[in-house]
Amino acid sequence: MSSDVINGLQLALRFVLALVFIGAGIIHFVPSVQRTMSAMIPPRMRTAGLANPINLVLFTGVCEVAGGLGLVYPPTTVAAGVALIIFLAAVFPANAYAAGHRERFGRVAIPLVPRLIAQLALMALILLAIL
Repeated sequence: MSSDVINGLQLALRFVLALVFIGAGIIHFVPSVQRTMSAMIPPRMRTAGLANPINLVLFTGVCEVAGGLGLVYPPTTVAAGVALIIFLAAVFPANAYAAGHRERFGRVAIPLVPRLIAQLALMALILLAIL
């Protein structure tokens, strides 16, 4: 494949990923979603004095929007991609906690192994988009 085709595919992937992250980030500002997401924060993280759970949800929403925008702004593409990969690793404990409490979170509680595979696949797609 020519480098022009590869660059075009990477650009398209960056835009798709940007839409995914910006959309996911915006959802963090919906009050009903905030309540569910704040409940997904594991108790050990709540007692670590990190922050109010709702504030953490808002912060992660801002991170996702900023990361998505950063993917499509050429001077920040690589930094945004790396930050989003770190972000996905950082929020995984909340997803794991929800997976372990399916009776409480219902559909949001994606089983642990499929969720882990999806997170790793998303990380790999980000790498493909930025390298």
